[in-house]
Amino acid sequence: MQSSKGFLYISLIADILIAISKFTAAAFTGSSSMRAEGIHSVIDAGSQLMLIWGVRSSRKQADAERPFGYGRELYFWSFMVSLVIFILGGCISFYQGLQHFQHPEAIDHPGWNYIVLSTSFVFTAIALNSALKAFNKQRGDMPFWEAINKSKDPSTFIALLGDVGDVLGLLIAFVGVFLGHQFNNPHYDGIASMLIGVMMILISMVLVRESKSLLMGETPSRKHMRTVMALVESDPDIIRVKKHRSIYLAPEEILLQINAIFANDLTTHQITDAIQRITKTIQKQFPRIKQIVIEPVAA
Repeated sequence: MQSSKGFLYISLIADILIAISKFTAAAFTGSSSMRAEGIHSVIDAGSQLMLIWGVRSSRKQADAERPFGYGRELYFWSFMVSLVIFILGGCISFYQGLQHFQHPEAIDHPGWNYIVLSTSFVFTAIALNSALKAFNKQRGDMPFWEAINKSKDPSTFIALLGDVGDVLGLLIAFVGVFLGHQFNNPHYDGIASMLIGVMMILISMVLVRESKSLLMGETPSRKHMRTVMALVESDPDIIRVKKHRSIYLAPEEILLQINAIFANDLTTHQITDAIQRITKTIQKQFPRIKQIVIEPVAA
């Protein structure tokens, strides 16, 4: 059973509210970094919608067209979020910052920016806390970056890194507005916008790498599979496992294919019973292995 994705809805609501407030402030003040942050929040909201759609689609039951289910829908939409949304948003933010740096405009009413940035920080902190709780529940005692690298649920780490990017973006925007106001130099605002764009692109590079790997197909850990194979070979009707293949179809669904050498004196009926028994034994101890194919082969 997949974990609750309530944090995605919390992040979506927060991103929509933050985007509205940022664009309102940008309209009043003319701040480039605030406009870039508004774009950043729109991108985040779009990414949450795509992830929510991916999660919902991936939960559809298998049918004649998709006999192995729709689990990879989540991996596809996660890759789209990583590749298109974040890179596109990062490039737009960088371009706007460059334009503002080359053609600077004074920031009017900077107080608006401070109010919006403070409010946005509160909303973002709530969303980040929700995503972090979900991520920590999944990773257990595993180190942060190792958990991202080994995670099979992209919706969690995409939402988390997106919220981390939001916090960093807000801090960069605050520094840009503050320095621009303090020194009466709007170039700082343009620099802040470009930095936000670069940060979004860097985050996207991490997400693209991880999402691509999941989309291409990842296997359970070797330690995990050694335990499963030992369980199979402990069955009295199995001489040994000759070969096995496995792949994640979804965060909570593994496909396992086993070529096993059975005892020579077994009848077809006994082999069928053994396959059913082994399948139930595996799924009892490893519920993520939803689909198991066991093929008898020659020694």
